[in-house]
Order: sequence, then C-alpha cells, then structure tokens
Amino acid sequence: MDVDNLNCVMIDVLKEIGNIGSGNAVTALASMLAKRIDMKVPKVRIMEFNDVAEMLGGEEKLVVGIYLNLGSDIEGNIMFILDLNSALNLTNMLLSREDNELDDIAMSALSEVGNILASSYVNSLSSLTDLKITVSVPSLAVDMAGAILSVPAIQFGLIADQVLFIETIFEEGENFVHGNLFLLPDMDSFEKILSSLGVL
Repeated sequence: MDVDNLNCVMIDVLKEIGNIGSGNAVTALASMLAKRIDMKVPKVRIMEFNDVAEMLGGEEKLVVGIYLNLGSDIEGNIMFILDLNSALNLTNMLLSREDNELDDIAMSALSEVGNILASSYVNSLSSLTDLKITVSVPSLAVDMAGAILSVPAIQFGLIADQVLFIETIFEEGENFVHGNLFLLPDMDSFEKILSSLGVL
C-alpha cells in the first residue's frame, strides 16, 4: 500500500476524522480556558514521512514536539509539532500572560494541550473504527525538526512510510497558533484503520 493507492474515498474519511478530532480538541481547549477559540477548517492529507521535515520549514528549524505512543489495537506514534512562535502564543493564551520564553510552567502547559489534542483525535478515530486505542503520557522536546522527527524513526524503526497530517490552526483574540498533528501508525495498523472504516 502506498500513497498513490489511497483513493479519494479514503482521504475523505480520514479528513472527516481529522475534522471531528480537531473540533473536539478546540471544544476541550475552550472549556479549559473558559474563552472562545476560533478554529480554521483543518487541512488533512496523507504524506510521505520523508517530506515532513521540509513541510515544517527544514530539518534545522527549531520546533516544539509533543509525542505520545499509541497502543492496544493500534501501534504507532502521534506527534503534535509547533513552531516556537505558536508555542509561545499558545502558552501565553493558556497562562493569561505575555512572555517570550518557554519556562517549566509553559512546558507543562504545552504537554497538557498536546495530550488534549492527541486524545481528542484518537478518541474520534477509536469511536469511528471500533478499535481500542490507548495513548501514553506525553513527552515534550524543543529541538530542530530533524532531531524531533528522528525519535519515532529510531523508536519504531520507521514503522510507516506514510503519515496522516492534520494542520490545526486556531486563535483566541490576538493569539494565533499553527500546529501540526502527525499520526504515524505501523503499516499493519494503518491497514487495520482503513479496513475498519470500510475503505480498504
């Protein structure tokens, strides 16, 4: 199975899951902040893992990466990656402050948001596929995109050539946040997801 074989029906189904997951995540975030959060319709696509670093601005671009491992019926990894500016905007939004550094409190807040976003997406996927999917405690790193992306590659021996990419853009007042969610299931899990959705 490769990207070319993922037809329009599959992409549409995966986009719908992305939309539901992102919507649930924003609802959870707005409830957590007790503020109105606006979200743009997320862009969802299947892409080659090798193209991810370039899409993030190159391997040397400094980013914040939040990882969670997937378990039970699906094996793999989910990552939420933010550029530094978006990470600062998000933490300022969460902590009701205006700061220009990611301190320990900010890191903790980012981990929590990454957990909420990933869990919202995984729960949507789980309910639509009837698969049991668990997520681990999030781990966070600030590093160059190439280094961030090497973690799942090393951890899983590059389990999949393809990743499901969901661009998540939301704003609260003047704070604009551009995040990228990547689902990296192993190949058997990818096929299991598509099969459960009736599109394989």
